[in-house]
Parts: sequence; structure tokens; C-alpha cells
Amino acid sequence: MNLRTAFSRQGSNLVLAGILLMLLGDFLFALNDAMGKWLVASFSVGQVLLIRSVGAFIILGPMIARQGTGPLIRLERPRLQVLRVVLATADTGLFYAAVAYLPLADVMTFYMAGPIYVAALSHLFLGEKVGWRRWIAIVLGFGGVVIALRPSSASLSLPSLFALVGSLSFALNLILNRVLRKTSDTSLVTWQTLGALVVGALLSLQSWTTPTTLDLVAMLLLGIVSCAAHLMITRALKLAPASTLAPLQYSLLLWAVVFGLVFFGDVPDAQILVGSAVIVFAGLFIFHRQKVVDKTVSGEAVARDGH
Repeated sequence: MNLRTAFSRQGSNLVLAGILLMLLGDFLFALNDAMGKWLVASFSVGQVLLIRSVGAFIILGPMIARQGTGPLIRLERPRLQVLRVVLATADTGLFYAAVAYLPLADVMTFYMAGPIYVAALSHLFLGEKVGWRRWIAIVLGFGGVVIALRPSSASLSLPSLFALVGSLSFALNLILNRVLRKTSDTSLVTWQTLGALVVGALLSLQSWTTPTTLDLVAMLLLGIVSCAAHLMITRALKLAPASTLAPLQYSLLLWAVVFGLVFFGDVPDAQILVGSAVIVFAGLFIFHRQKVVDKTVSGEAVARDGH
């Protein structure tokens, strides 16, 4: 075996490890969502946010100790950091508010439109060029959201609006992650967890139900599981190309359907399934076009360097 073959096999193994970590991380996020839906049936969103955030610090605590408190205080672009914390808290809180009333698959359908929102908003806020093919896919994806949203005076519901606004917060949060990419993952997750903890504590003042030991453990596990899933996905993105991993996010929709059916008896209706299919198709096409554009730009850069 020559050196080139050895490096090639090592690279393939790293990509495979990244794919497996991404799939496991997505599974844990879906499991976390199902647990959250079960809990918000008995407890307020604020209470779940509060105890979930405490659970997250079981994992974050050692990471903060290893990193030190300096990076937590010396943050780049503080105003954008505050905006990101607000958006991340809104994303999580509105998700739980939506799944308290809607099936998991319905809510996840809106959140799966996140990459479509990002593609559109990146053009507006980051100045990234979006070609006409991706604009067609973006419009198609928005059409899928409209189908899933059921926008009529008789059927448009407040929980659906929670899911829609939450998914937009999620997309804006992803864009801010790009802008604030010099900030460590530990700092980003710590501040968004603190934001959820503070908001959860304030909301819990209005409504508090004393949990059983099982319920308390379950709410703490929400924080542990979501934090572990975030770390897995972060590691996966360091092992494999984002263009390879991004389409795997749609496995969350599959798990949402499975967990919704098994644990809550929720069967997605035809309108949600059609909307989901349109959103997934549009999202996958956007990922594909981004990959093509990246290769073209890279090839042009190599050609210029060659001259």
C-alpha cells in the first residue's frame, strides 16, 4: 500500500465517521424533541426551558472549566451575540410551544425549511450570490411551507405560527453562526443556554408544577441529550464536508414521523406530507447547486493560480 492510498483510506474513514456522527446527532435531536413534546403536555414551556438549561450545564460545566471564562467574556461583536441569544431562545421556546399542540412531524416540517430560509437570507444579509436556479428552489420551498401552513382563516392556527416564527428564528440563528464563526462553540452554546435559563425562570414564575423525580430527570436529560447532539454534529462537520452532511438533516423529519406515530399516535395528513416533500426536494436542490457553485469557484481559483 502506497502513501497516497493510505491517506485516501484515512480520509474516507473520517468522512464515514462524520456521517455516522451526524446521523446519531440528528437521532438524538429528534429524541430530544419527542421528550420535549411529552413534557410540555404536563409542564409549562418556561419550566421545561429552565430545567433543561440546568441539565445542559452538566455537560457544559467541564467544557467551560477547560476553556476558561475569558473567552466567555471577550466576545466578538457583542450586539450580534445578544441578538443570537434572543433568536436561539425564541427558536427553542417556540418549538416547545408548537409541539404542545401540533404533531412532531408538522412542527419539524417548518424547521426543515431552515436551509431554504438561510439561502434566501444569506443573499440579503451576507451578500452571498444566489443564482436563478436556487431562487426557483427557494420559491418552491416557500410554496411547500405555505402548503404545510394551511393559510386559511378557518385553519391557520397560533401553534402553526409558533412553528413558523420559530423556524425563522432558527434560520437567522444559523446565519449569525456564520458571522460569529470565530467564537468558540463552548461560548456560543453557553450563552444561548443561559438565555434560555433566564427566560425559562421568568416564565416559570407565572406557572410552576412540582415535578416528580422521573419528570425532573427527563427535563434534565433534555439538556444533556441536546447538548450531546450539538457536540456530535459540530464534530461531524469537522470530519466530513458540510455539503455531504447537510442533506442528512432531513432524517430528522423521518424520525419525527416515527416518534410521533409510536409515542403519540400522530399520523401526518396528506397536506403535511406534500408540503414536506416539496420542502425536502427544494432543500436538497439548494444543497446540490451550492456544491456545484463551490466546485466551479474552486476550479476557477486553481486556474488563475496556474497562470
